[in-house]
Amino acid sequence: MQVLLLLVQLASAFAMIVLVLVQHGKGADMGASFGSGASGSLFGATGSANFLSRSTAAAATVFFVSTLALAYIGSRADAPAAQGSVLDQAASAPASTAASAAVVPSAPAAPASGAALIPTK
Repeated sequence: MQVLLLLVQLASAFAMIVLVLVQHGKGADMGASFGSGASGSLFGATGSANFLSRSTAAAATVFFVSTLALAYIGSRADAPAAQGSVLDQAASAPASTAASAAVVPSAPAAPASGAALIPTK
C-alpha cells in the first residue's frame, strides 16, 4: 500500500511540474497592455479556469492527499519503522566496544558561562 501511494505521489508531483511549466503566465501580457494595448486590463482578461489550471488543481489535490496518507501510514504505532525517534534509538543503543575501549583524555573544565572569558579593566 505504501509503495502504491508513493508511486501516486511521484506521478502527481511530476504532473504538477509539467502542468505548471506548460501554462501561460499572467505577467506575459503585461507588456502588451502598456505598449500595444491588446488587453483590456493591466494583467489581461481573467476568465474562468481553463483545462490546464483545473488539471493542476486536481494533481495538487492528489499530491496532498497521498502525502497525508503516507504520513499517516508512517506514523502508525504498529508500523515496523515507528520505533520512536532517532534520538531515542541512539540513546538506547549500546555503546560500541571500540568507543568504550578508547581512553579519551579529559579536557580542563570550561567555565559555565562566557562571562568569565571577558577581560576586565
